Amino acid sequence: MDEPVVLTGAGGRVGTAILEGIGEAYDWRLFYHSHPDEVLVDGEVIVGDVTEEEKVRELVEGAGAVIHLAGDPRPEAPWDSVLDNNIHGTKVIMEAAAEAGVEKVAYASSNHAVGAFETDERTPEMYRPEDEFRLDGSEFPRPSNLYGVSKATGEVLGRYYYDHSEMDVVSVRIGNLTRGHPPKEYERGQAMWLSYRDCAHLFDRCLQADYEHAIVYGISDNERKYYSLESAREVLGYDPQDDSAEFTFEGEPKDAQ
Repeated sequence: MDEPVVLTGAGGRVGTAILEGIGEAYDWRLFYHSHPDEVLVDGEVIVGDVTEEEKVRELVEGAGAVIHLAGDPRPEAPWDSVLDNNIHGTKVIMEAAAEAGVEKVAYASSNHAVGAFETDERTPEMYRPEDEFRLDGSEFPRPSNLYGVSKATGEVLGRYYYDHSEMDVVSVRIGNLTRGHPPKEYERGQAMWLSYRDCAHLFDRCLQADYEHAIVYGISDNERKYYSLESAREVLGYDPQDDSAEFTFEGEPKDAQ
């Protein structure tokens, strides 16, 4: 991709994983909410808020793609915050991108958009390797909190702008992103673990693959899983390399012992 790639929320965990993994592969426009202490890659740095419509229009002008990560990431975030930062902010980004003729938007959704599938009747068995329950992206959202409501709404906005513009949109329901190793002694976290390496690769495929509209799950290829990776593999060519089962409860790779 020759045109710049806009990365909103560039200073967060997902943005850090992306820039560490594929930072040298693209011409970036990095959008931060406040001035960063460190910038991981060369690129144009822009500071602002996703609700600032004029600034966002300037941000996306001439861009080839947008990776939209920015928003209030707190699962316990109050309604006023998710309404403004996550829902309205996503609408501003997607509308500006569509009007500017941006080719692709990769939207960071969340496991919280479907968290209410984890009922007492299903857990904890659904977190274990022998259980066959899978969510594949075709199901309706069942948010577990108001943050999840905002992420599900962002997915609907993505569908709307795909249907009413020339822009392709993929929503990635991101699991449990941690650096280095999966969470220790925590079945749910291991089932939805996403490594930094696989996160960067997944968003690289969002930029490179040919697709129109999709909702996929963003986890590593874990032995424990209740999210299907089939759509991400088929639509994006996602080829995750990591598995939470490769680590001991102490967080060390099994082959290191």
